[in-house]
Amino acid sequence: MCLITLELQADLLENHGCREMDFTGKSMKGFVYVSQDVLRSKKELDFWINLCLDFNVIAKASKKTKKK
Repeated sequence: MCLITLELQADLLENHGCREMDFTGKSMKGFVYVSQDVLRSKKELDFWINLCLDFNVIAKASKKTKKK
């Protein structure tokens, strides 16, 4: 599972052996499942890891909940 930008998600869903993450019957924006067939080499794995790391730089932190 990878979290990537929405712009990349649209392109990668068409070409790179991934599909939208569907957790509760709704697709989750930016999340994709990557097929094992796509991750056969270190180069391919590094491609997906780097996409996730690139997204982490621009991702906003979720709001912290207050403890009761």
